[in-house]
Order: sequence, then structure tokens, then C-alpha cells
Amino acid sequence: MTKTNLIIIGSGPGGYRAAHYAAQHGLTVTIIEAAEAGGTCLNRGCIPTKTLCRNAEVIDTMQHADVFGVALDGFQLQFPKVMERKQQVVEQLRSGIETLMQTPGITFVRGFAHFKDSKTVVVGDEEYTADNIMIATGSDSKCPPIEGTTLPGVITSTELLDIDNIPERLCIIGAGVIGMEFASVFSSFGSKVSVIEFLKECLPVLDSDIAKRLRQTIGKRGVEFSMQSAVKSIAETTTEDGKRQLTITYEKKGKPAQLDADVVLIATGRKPNIEGLDLELAGVEYSPKGIAVDDDFRTNVESIYAIGDVNGRCMLAHAATFQGLHVVNKILGKEDEINFDVMPSAIFTYPEAASVGKSEDQLKAEGCEYECRKGFHRSNGKALAMNETDGMVKLFVNKADGKLLGCHAFGAHSSDMVQEISALMSKGASITDLANAIHIHPTIGEILHDIAL
Repeated sequence: MTKTNLIIIGSGPGGYRAAHYAAQHGLTVTIIEAAEAGGTCLNRGCIPTKTLCRNAEVIDTMQHADVFGVALDGFQLQFPKVMERKQQVVEQLRSGIETLMQTPGITFVRGFAHFKDSKTVVVGDEEYTADNIMIATGSDSKCPPIEGTTLPGVITSTELLDIDNIPERLCIIGAGVIGMEFASVFSSFGSKVSVIEFLKECLPVLDSDIAKRLRQTIGKRGVEFSMQSAVKSIAETTTEDGKRQLTITYEKKGKPAQLDADVVLIATGRKPNIEGLDLELAGVEYSPKGIAVDDDFRTNVESIYAIGDVNGRCMLAHAATFQGLHVVNKILGKEDEINFDVMPSAIFTYPEAASVGKSEDQLKAEGCEYECRKGFHRSNGKALAMNETDGMVKLFVNKADGKLLGCHAFGAHSSDMVQEISALMSKGASITDLANAIHIHPTIGEILHDIAL
């Protein structure tokens, strides 16, 4: 039996960063990975998706090359090279993490881990024990109970990231982050993209005004949206010339409708990876929504923690990272000032969107006395120079004390602006603090300063 100070199950952004941080501070760590180092984020999520987003952005820029005085006699998308580049990026980063896991004090174990008891984890024939155990197993695609989801051509984001051709017609079920990013990417690649969403608006994490404007902007590029629509079934049918296709039957505001596609992407959310961990043997409480934890990400078992997607609190890679760092600090007896109430997020469509803090919808529902300040890309010098005039920023301020309550935006560099507001909100800053901070000219970030004055 191998004993270390800490066992981490999962080497995604929560697990590997926590392992390295713990080793830097003198702890011995065993980190166990059932698949590839880097977890879902690196291998089947954030990184490959953003690599494709960049390819799509280049295509969109080239389609408007004439604006910049560049005359192009057409261009050709070489999709195999697109996917080859995506894989190269993934493999380079994965190699870096594998090297990081060779840091003195870290033992990297490959295999599927499950609990024997609250202090012991088994991998194959080997047993590992530690004073503390961190579960960082992430999540997997969640499939809704719809007839036909097992048909060939009905896939999740994992399969779409490894597809060897550009679908002529792509139907996406779900207009959350995953669905919207792939809609934007494959529309740029040349697919006819249709999105079916049950809710009234896309991207519920965003302020509804920002989400609507983003959807309309993407819609102008040819993506068709069916909102307030419930998918009933997916079936194999044939085209008029006898080719196989998939027919999606759905109800839109109570009225039956159908559309045909070559590929259907299921993008209806994710579920925590808890199957096979034998949590019962460790006495850990959980539900289908994830492992129950307190505000320090400790489970009901004193020495066992759960971070990231597996606890269901916030399914973002950077949330997992900071939860892991916080847990290590707790184990070390160190205090930190990580503010988990300030959790920024971004959606890398084209144009991108981002948010932090409360939306206007939430503030109204809470009866909060707030002020909404708006800024637009079309009046910003750098945005005009970049030909990126589609965009808007909404900044919410507490009327009583001027504290920043939230920022929701879409358009070029939205994630950068939201990151700035996140840093200020983490320190309890006010609109006056933002107004007094000198901003570089010309930058899109000046939109924030303009509306702060």
C-alpha cells in the first residue's frame, strides 16, 4: 500500500493544478487518472473547442477581407488540417501536464480509481491511502430521454470534436454554452446549422438582453434558432434521392414541427462523473446532481473533498482549479481570499460573450436597487478599427453604495472586460474605483471606463 499526504482522483484542471500546488508546498501527492492527463477540458472540451473557434474566426475575418483592402479570389477550408492542428494543440498541452506530474512529491497513477473505505482508494490490484482525498472526476455529457438518441449520427460534443467531415446540415439540441459555440463554429465552416432550445432564450447564464442580441447577431450569419421548442424524437428517414438523413420532430410553442439534418448534436448539459467510485464504501453522500459539499468543498466525510464538475456547484474549468487550490490551502492550514461568489464565465462564439455577477433579470427578481450602465462597441475607436462593431456591455451598480454588482457583455474582447470587472468585484470595488483606474487608449476596454464616468 502506497501512502501520501493527499490522493487526487482525476487530472483535469482542478486535479493537476491542485497536485502541483500541493507538491510546491511540501505535500506528497498521488494523482490518479483513468484516461488522459488534462481531463475533459484539455482533451474533449475547452481547449479543442477554442482551437476550432480560432479557425472559425480566421474564416470570418477572411470573408470580410475586402473591408481591410485585401482582395481574395476565394479560399478553401482544408478540414483535415483544421482537425490536425486541433490535435497538435491538445497533445502539446497534454505533454506539458504529464511533465508537470513528474514534479518531485507527485506520483502519477494511470487507471480507474474506486474507494475501498474512507481512507483507501484502489486502482487495479494496488491500494493507496492518504490523510486527505480529493475527488476531481469531472463530468460527462448528459443525454435527454428522447427517442432516437442512440441512432448513428446523433452525437455529443466528444464525437463532434473528432468528426472527419463538415456536416452539410447540423442540428444542435440545446442553446447553452456548448451548443452555441458549436453553432458558431460549424456555421463558419459552412454547415447549415439549426438550433432547437426548450427555454425562451439561449445561454441562461447571461443577461437575457445580452443573450438575445448575441443570438440575433449569430442568426444574421445564417444559424436558425427555434426557441421554446421541445424535441420529441429523432428518426432515420431518407431524402428524395434516397440518402439517409435524420428527422427531428419537436413542438414549438405547442405546435408540431420537423427539420432534417445529417448530424444531430446533443448539447443539453452535463452530469457529474460519480459512477463506479463506490462512494458508499467511503460513506460519502451524493445525488444525481453531484457530491454534496460545504463551502470549503468538504464532503460529509471529514477527510474527503470534491471539487469541480463532480460537486455540481459550478461546471467551469476555472471553478475547479480554484476550488482545488482552496482545498489544498485548507489542508495546509492556510487562509486565502478566493471569492467564489465572483465567478466569471465566457462563451467563445463569434462574437464572444462573457459575464460575472448578477444579471439584470436577477437583480429585478431580487428587488435590488441598482443602476444599469450601457456601452456599445460601435462607439469605440479600437472596435471600429478592428471592424468589430457588434457588441454591448451592461454594467450593474448598487445605487446605495456604488459597489459593482455584475457585468454582462457580448462582442470582441468581452472576456477581457469581464475579467477586469471580476478582479474589481473580488476586492469589493465601486464604480468610482473603476472610473479612477487609467485605461490604455485605444482599447475596447475603454468602453468600461466611458460608462463608469
